[in-house]
Amino acid sequence: MKIWTVQHTFNYPWETVVQAAWNKYPNPMNTAVLGIDVIDRQVINGELHSHRLVTTRWTLPNWACALMGPISTFYASEYSKVNRDRRQLKLDSQNLSMGPFVIVREKLTYKPHPDDPQKTLLKQTAYVTVEGLPCSGYIENILTSKISGNAAKGRQAIEWVIEKLQHKQPL
Repeated sequence: MKIWTVQHTFNYPWETVVQAAWNKYPNPMNTAVLGIDVIDRQVINGELHSHRLVTTRWTLPNWACALMGPISTFYASEYSKVNRDRRQLKLDSQNLSMGPFVIVREKLTYKPHPDDPQKTLLKQTAYVTVEGLPCSGYIENILTSKISGNAAKGRQAIEWVIEKLQHKQPL
């Protein structure tokens, strides 16, 4: 198992960043996300709980297709909780595709920065486990590197959405 983690500070209040996070797809930084569908959404004890299905498209290397088949569309399940009183958004996602071989679980938390409440602190952690495949450590390293790059694109996408929202441009 590989664990990857990062913290990032957005120079915007929590409400602004959370609004952007909910609206970040589609975006020009990460065109692999094809769609996000709400499976369930309800308010429980004052928290908004959502379950969404994320559909993405990736091109796998030939060696991966030889091991797992010619897959190009992938699915992930995302659970989130928004607590407005505590000003916290938590997201927890895990891939559904390639489950017997690859498990990627990602956790994100957005909350006001402890030193400056006009900024937002993002804590992001991914857990990558590859089993039943040769060179599992190598594959975990590749996936972790890809996650790091996509996380940077995700932060850029949030900045892009905030810019659009501030100028009242369509997303």
